[in-house]
This record gives sequence, C-alpha cells and structure tokens, in this order.
Amino acid sequence: MKIKKEFLLFIASVVWMIAGFNVLRLGVIAYEGHLELLNIVLSLLVYGFFQFMIFGKMVKKHSKRIVAYDEKQYFWKFFDKKSFLIMAFMITFGVVLRNSGWVSERFIAIFYTGLGFALFMAGVLFLINFFKYNREI
Repeated sequence: MKIKKEFLLFIASVVWMIAGFNVLRLGVIAYEGHLELLNIVLSLLVYGFFQFMIFGKMVKKHSKRIVAYDEKQYFWKFFDKKSFLIMAFMITFGVVLRNSGWVSERFIAIFYTGLGFALFMAGVLFLINFFKYNREI
C-alpha cells in the first residue's frame, strides 16, 4: 500500500514513540529501589548521548530522505534497510541484556530510562517534522 510521502514521517513518529515508551517504562520500573540523584544524572547523560549523538542526527537524515521521495511510497519506507537492521539488533540486544543477568537492575534503570526517553523524543522530532512538512493539516 502506497501512501503520501509526508505520512511516512508520522509512521516513523508513532514507531519511535511506541518503542521509546516501552523501553522507558522498563527503565522506570527498574528504578524502584534505585531512585538516587546520581542515577538520575546518569540517566540524563545516557539520554543526552543518544539524543544528540545518534537519534537527533538520524531523525534529520531520515526526514530529508523522506521529503526527497516521489509523492507516494510504501508505508515501510519510513526507514531504509540499514535502519531496520539496526533496530532489529537493538531490540534483540536489549532483550538479551535485560534477561541475561549480565547487568544489574540499577544499570537497567539508568540505561533504559535514558535510552527510552531519547527514543521517545526521536518520535516527537519526527512528529514535529510531519507537521512542518504538512502545514495544511
């Protein structure tokens, strides 16, 4: 099914916000018993790294790619093949890491909260771009 290219930004927004919410939720749940100022600061550092070094750049790259498309595209074109592979790796690694016992609950709380918030905010940035490129909506 082909859709207007601008709606790919909306799909990307929904996908990233759902993923971010789910990871953030796991981090917040893990924070029980670990809520300390140092841990919050560390979560904010994780957020900052992922948001400004990875996801913010990714949103710009994919938004530019999407608006450069011809008018209609398949709905899965909100990502390129490389991005789908990276997402699959991240999901797999995250599940393995969380369930393996290799890291502490404190690490899960800090890392997942920061990462989840950065993922969610990437979704928000895609949504902002959706409205930016669809001013008539």
